[in-house]
Amino acid sequence: MLRKRPRQKIAVPGRNCWRIDHAEQSGMLIDGHDYYRAFYHAAASAERYILISGWQFDSTVPLVRGADAEAAEGPVEFLQFLNRLCELKPELRIYILAWDYSMLYSLDREWFQDLTFNWNTHERLRFCYDRADIFDASHHQKLVVIDGVMSFVGGIDLCASRWDERDHRPDNTMRRDSNGAGYRTFHDMQAYQCGPVAKHLAEYFQQRWRAVCGAPLELPEPQPRACRLPFTPTIELGAAEVAIARTDINRGNGAKPNLEIRQLLIDAVDAAERLIYIENQYCSSEALSKALIKRMKQRRRSRLEIVLIVAKDAEAFLEQLSIGIAQSRIIRRLRKTAAEHGHAFGIYYPASTGADGTEVPTYIHSKLVLIDDRFLSVGSANMNNRSMAYDTELNVAWDAPSGSPLSEAIRRLRIDLLAEHTGLAGAERDPLSKIEGLVDCLNTMANSGRERLRHHPARSITEEYQWLTSLLPDGLPFDSEIAREARKERKRAAGKSILGKTIAYLGRLFRGWHLSPG
Repeated sequence: MLRKRPRQKIAVPGRNCWRIDHAEQSGMLIDGHDYYRAFYHAAASAERYILISGWQFDSTVPLVRGADAEAAEGPVEFLQFLNRLCELKPELRIYILAWDYSMLYSLDREWFQDLTFNWNTHERLRFCYDRADIFDASHHQKLVVIDGVMSFVGGIDLCASRWDERDHRPDNTMRRDSNGAGYRTFHDMQAYQCGPVAKHLAEYFQQRWRAVCGAPLELPEPQPRACRLPFTPTIELGAAEVAIARTDINRGNGAKPNLEIRQLLIDAVDAAERLIYIENQYCSSEALSKALIKRMKQRRRSRLEIVLIVAKDAEAFLEQLSIGIAQSRIIRRLRKTAAEHGHAFGIYYPASTGADGTEVPTYIHSKLVLIDDRFLSVGSANMNNRSMAYDTELNVAWDAPSGSPLSEAIRRLRIDLLAEHTGLAGAERDPLSKIEGLVDCLNTMANSGRERLRHHPARSITEEYQWLTSLLPDGLPFDSEIAREARKERKRAAGKSILGKTIAYLGRLFRGWHLSPG
């Protein structure tokens, strides 16, 4: 007899999240077009301060494009736009906190940004590099707070190569970097919130600024005002309680590290009774893969529909050899466990067809976990070991009572995302609304080749690098985690060979350069 657990709240302050706050309004902005436009209008409405935290920024990235740019009254490029706001609004202050990036990323970044942002702009616009964490971590959060009353949290940085529209057309001429070069189709999302949750996110930014920049950041108290969104949401979630969860290693004063996101997602997977739906750039987290396997092996509990939407290939060479090899192994393990224990498991990626008939995969950069159409987590944390263990991350989560308007809104979000990935519209979307049989439905679509959805190949390194897997069966040690015993065992074995010692040395060297995918 199958055993169904009593429904309990997943997000619990002090266990797996920092706090739970009320949001007067909340919802999702899916893909760069919707988020960049929302940020543009929200920032334009700011009167007192704008706080921006990110992994990467580009001073010239356009925030609105096409007809929106033509209708704009001033500059639409990121830094010029913010500078103009300071000139127009005498009380406005803007603070930008950016990762002090690795040398490995120097060719993909604007150099000397501290000079560009601090010396060539208004005196009330301040920029600071985040160097506060341990040597092999990165500052990976993507947070914006407007006047302490509105906030954005998610996976999208305000930088080049992130903007795209939801149809992900390969021939979209607006998908261009500042230098006019095109880039691949790109999928991501950002959550928005209004109300007390924004105030506490501002306080968290203040704490981070003080730790990184060495000086307190004094902000005025939010002025009471109704939450009027100056943009159109992609999906509204309504008024709700919103949990804030972090990965934050360097807290100072001997405080224990925050690994709230890791615990929150493990607890969410364990609570699943019908559906686990995940979108992520990676699937290489030892902690989350073990949680999925543990849940699937619980014979007296219900069978699950498990859907993963994951990027087809790791983004760059070093990511393929570190994250990609581990990811391939984990995907095979998940598929095997699901088959042995009767769960429906599907892993996919979306793609379009280019003008020349070739496949154009959409790069999945989102970080979403959705459970049973009643729990939703969105943020900056990848499903890899770094995000769960020591990169600085920030997620928000909604935990809905069954049958509530929030639960229905989470369900609509899931359907809407699957419709985007399959390319279905109108009544064609109806089969996506059900949970039972969802994997079979998606498999049929992926098998047909008519929709955008494709079966993931389970390998995450491209053909030209496959030969390296025989030399590095565990990959390069750039995505370590808390599975320390396994790492120690490999280290002891590797330490006996010249190759092992060389790999260990390179691992220490490159981790010191903060290798961290965006």
